[in-house]
Amino acid sequence: MHYKVVVFGVKDTSEVTIDFIRTEICPVDLLVTIDPEVTFRNQISGYKGLTSVKEKYGIPVFAAQTYGLKDERTKRFFSENTFDIGVVVGWQRLIPKHVLDAFALGIFGFHGNAGYLPFGRGRSPLNWSMILGDTRFHLNLFRYDEEADSPNVFATELFSINEHDDIRTAQYKNMICTNRLIRQLLTKYLNGEEIRIRTDSKDFDSWFDKRTAADGKIDWHARTRDIYNLIRGVAAPFPGAFCFTGYEQKVTIWQAKPFDEMIDFSMFAPGEIAYVFDDRPVVRTVDGSVLIDRYECELKLEPGMLLY
Repeated sequence: MHYKVVVFGVKDTSEVTIDFIRTEICPVDLLVTIDPEVTFRNQISGYKGLTSVKEKYGIPVFAAQTYGLKDERTKRFFSENTFDIGVVVGWQRLIPKHVLDAFALGIFGFHGNAGYLPFGRGRSPLNWSMILGDTRFHLNLFRYDEEADSPNVFATELFSINEHDDIRTAQYKNMICTNRLIRQLLTKYLNGEEIRIRTDSKDFDSWFDKRTAADGKIDWHARTRDIYNLIRGVAAPFPGAFCFTGYEQKVTIWQAKPFDEMIDFSMFAPGEIAYVFDDRPVVRTVDGSVLIDRYECELKLEPGMLLY
């Protein structure tokens, strides 16, 4: 069987993209996702089972039995069918060569950072950009090859990361730019135009490491800006920033903001709750304080508690 436009995805953002393509541009002929059982072996933030897309939109769904698309059933599927063009949204794995070779025009996906590819290749780029305090994000639509995030750039959109953003609002901006880039790509495909790729980047190569839930641990001896950037950079739908109380209870902090850098908090230790207003703790940092707006803990946080 021949499939023209194929989407690869495993997240809630993948369904948003499918809805955009089918309502604004053209039909989607196939969704490639993973069997729900595969998620037990892979940590996927924002995962959404997409097998329901068949019932919702009437789009055929192929659910692979491995995230790397290397199981025999998947290999057989891609060898026995033909494909025009693929779009990857919310798929944090390389696409293997036997799948890439099955697409006449290639498979295209997204990667971004504050600089220009190949700078900032690797995992969790939007999270890293927020955690590092970057104020801009280049979202690239590039053609996949066997390497990670190669600078085979079709087009780029730029958006800002401002002081009010958390990871979810940054994802909103990312989705807006994603749709604009997909429209450019698929319009050229539908019009039979050449899809030109720019490979002349002069930037140096650098990598973001993979982030896990454990990387959300807060160091209350850090600067306020670093604590704030971590909290907003791993907020929902990611696992959240966390610490522990002196009673060894875990505290997951979903939302916080810098509070004050001038008030003298030297009588409190870094990580100590100085005050609580309307159930919102004020915690001392090394250079000021943080106001926790929303948290989860089995204990109610009270003044005098030490967070670590």
